[in-house]
Amino acid sequence: MSSVESAEIVDFSGLIARLAQHLPAHCLLVRPEDTRPYECDGLSLYKTLPPVVVLPENEAQVIAVMQACNAFDIPIVPRGAGTGLSGGATPHAKGIVLGLAKLNRILKIDPLAATAVVQPGVANLAISAAAAPYGLYYAPDPSSQIACSIGGNIAENSGGVHCLKYGLTVHNILRVRMVTSDGQVLELGSEAPDSPGLDVLSAFIGSEGMLGIVTEATVKLVPSPACARVIMASFDTVEAAGQAVTDIIAGGIIPAGLEMMDQRAVHMVEPFVNAGYDMDAAAILLCESDGTEEEVEDEIARMLSIFQQAGASDLMVSRSEQERLTFWAGRKNAFPAAGRVSPDYYCMDGTIPRRHLGQVLAAIAAMEVTYGLRCANVFHAGDGNLHPLILFDANQPGEVERAEQFGAAILELCVQVGGTITGEHGVGIEKINQMCVQFSREELDVFSGVKRAFDPAGVLNPEKLIPTLVRCAEYGRMHIHHGELRFPDLPRF
Repeated sequence: MSSVESAEIVDFSGLIARLAQHLPAHCLLVRPEDTRPYECDGLSLYKTLPPVVVLPENEAQVIAVMQACNAFDIPIVPRGAGTGLSGGATPHAKGIVLGLAKLNRILKIDPLAATAVVQPGVANLAISAAAAPYGLYYAPDPSSQIACSIGGNIAENSGGVHCLKYGLTVHNILRVRMVTSDGQVLELGSEAPDSPGLDVLSAFIGSEGMLGIVTEATVKLVPSPACARVIMASFDTVEAAGQAVTDIIAGGIIPAGLEMMDQRAVHMVEPFVNAGYDMDAAAILLCESDGTEEEVEDEIARMLSIFQQAGASDLMVSRSEQERLTFWAGRKNAFPAAGRVSPDYYCMDGTIPRRHLGQVLAAIAAMEVTYGLRCANVFHAGDGNLHPLILFDANQPGEVERAEQFGAAILELCVQVGGTITGEHGVGIEKINQMCVQFSREELDVFSGVKRAFDPAGVLNPEKLIPTLVRCAEYGRMHIHHGELRFPDLPRF
């Protein structure tokens, strides 16, 4: 054990002694070999060994942890399943990690109200599995849905391939029970169609663990569709595919899912999944319709007509439920497939107006030359949420730094064309500098005011999401001023 680690553990002795009065010994991890698995989330570029990891098994223990950390002024970093991609669960060197994986019970399924009451550690996909016997499911479906937890989904406002029609997490959560930094229990929202007062629930969802700790949530369930089919449309250019996305929405159609992959992503995924993707296409679209048999048949016909007019070079429609799932399996496995072609990858998450899809992808291709790195593009085309996968090798000198610079340039380009720096992965520590680009100091101060209202001591996930004035000033000096165009050929907004 290093002297630094020893000093940190000694500093936590009072806290650990107090926590030991409320939690069993197996819920308190202090040895480096035990805390090492918690040193990062899915953003493995940044790692910090947590001095203490606390794994409560019920709400009473969560309350005890919050009260103890508040009393000792110890930072608290909440953690769900650790699948986050923005460093939101990166530990604080002088704080604890509060893991919620043990709060993993589905407390109630109400088929008449079409709701489920779950604890935060319940896996996303487990909710749908529990609701399936009632003909219901939970709609938001991040690619990591087999592992990611509903508490983490609430923290990041996660989406998924079906978020275009069914909404993000914020549209599918009715009520949250949470514990504040000083141990108070609050309930936000209501199981009724509406709740009185300010919509604090919507502010809480997506707050990345900075306002409170979820201990229970009521989620909406939706009826499983009688029928669902997917069109796989191939295009000779990414610009044509981008225009087809615009044409579908302009045609008054809201598909259940509308996703795009460029050729590099297709070549990366197809050998991994064998989904039957067109390897010659510059881009492919996956466009799903769901509903009754008659609704799906009519919508598929309309979408096929639009794709043909948009210049699709090939069109396939899933002929069975298994083929539909296979088409989606390729898209959902894009991230793990990257491991077959690159030692490391950096997954970005920005959102742009749909009309700029082709233009932004062309700009990203130019950045590949600038930074000397490859980039595979997969994204929720229907709502303009990009997920560029920057491929690099951390063992090669300078590639980590170039990957970070490449990612920053993509995010700032998203802002430049009228978009935002995140769609569903959150800000965490990854995008905190780009918060300085997107928001004015006055806006950031408002965000800080909301945090202080919930967490006056400032112990919940500090140094994440909201940059300080000093950080913004330093980033502005090192990079660009607000409004300065990095790519002058793009329109100014």
